[in-house]
Amino acid sequence: MGENRIAAADHVNFFVEKGEFCIIVGPSGAGKTTVLNMLGGMDTCDEGTILLDGKVISSYTPKQLTTYRRYDVGFVFQFYNLVQNLTALENVELASEICKDPLDARETLAEVGLGERLKNFPAQLSGGEQQRVAIARALAKNPKILLCDEPTGALDYNTGKAVLALLQDTCRNTGRTVIVITHNSALTAMADRVIRIKSGKAISNDVNPHPTPVEQIEW
Repeated sequence: MGENRIAAADHVNFFVEKGEFCIIVGPSGAGKTTVLNMLGGMDTCDEGTILLDGKVISSYTPKQLTTYRRYDVGFVFQFYNLVQNLTALENVELASEICKDPLDARETLAEVGLGERLKNFPAQLSGGEQQRVAIARALAKNPKILLCDEPTGALDYNTGKAVLALLQDTCRNTGRTVIVITHNSALTAMADRVIRIKSGKAISNDVNPHPTPVEQIEW
């Protein structure tokens, strides 16, 4: 116990261009979330280099990582992580208050289709609506990159499709880099770039010249 060293991510080499919709795909336990957490500054790497927008974030101090997470990264989690005693609007405002150049919380919620649900608490919203609040919360920070950890994992098929369409549209309409991790290989057709991870290693990094609208994908 405690003596075995486990490499959750080992020789994971890849790049993503600015403005791309990227999907990182692999089986459960492959290291996808570890990679996403390192990109987002929540985990650190023992070796190697992580660059974002020309900055070596893998050499950042804990204080610098906090600033990086606050201003440059938007997170969307599988289980929403909303504050239950705050309304949809207040959840989004809470995130925007810590940023230098936030987007308007009301307008952002309207853009994700929740303009009429501003005063509702999470318990009064469906799973899909809660995930839309979570996406609005991330977008309101006006981040350089949006990182999504299995964003449809807790949703039914049709609601999951709607959320993925929203993320794809966000990338296309804003030019923001969006990275989604999933175990569902069928979703790779919608991405500009597909990175496959297996046993902690990136085994491929492929560009898709003709992404498919998520509405046309079945799984």
